[in-house]
Amino acid sequence: AGSLAGLGVVIIDADKIGHEILESDDEVRRQAIDTFGQNIIAPGGKIDRKKLGNIVFDNPEALSRLNRIMHPRISEAVKAQLEQYRRQGVDIVVIEAPLLIEAGWDTKVDEVWITTAPRAAIFKRLEQLGLSRTEAMARIRSQLPDREQVNHADVVINTDCSLDELEGKVGKIWREM
Repeated sequence: AGSLAGLGVVIIDADKIGHEILESDDEVRRQAIDTFGQNIIAPGGKIDRKKLGNIVFDNPEALSRLNRIMHPRISEAVKAQLEQYRRQGVDIVVIEAPLLIEAGWDTKVDEVWITTAPRAAIFKRLEQLGLSRTEAMARIRSQLPDREQVNHADVVINTDCSLDELEGKVGKIWREM
């Protein structure tokens, strides 16, 4: 999405919306605490996303419960932003959502772009974000395997390359649209 943003494309980041909802929506916060316990509360009273992630990313049932809490609110927020952009005359909006297919949103968009990379490259990137190997593996397992994601994709981009090469690939695909 960063490469597209550099081309001036309007992007809605579903993860960012989810983080904002988790911090600001009292009902979501209450449901999360009721579902996952007081131990997910950080000092200061906010939800500790790392603690919550450690609970849900290696437990499909827990992840499903969190998704049932979060996905409707995220979907509402994405729809509201899309409506706002339509009113502003924006023709194309990209929705960046790591769980787009899992959430069933792939049927609500015109095209699905999937990024792929070898597992070693993904681990390295997640570890650079501060995740342990165990945490990284749990997040990878929480998503559909690449081969299943590719079945839903209109465009597949292999990201196992330099940032300059990736930006070139994305720019070429975008211009060909």
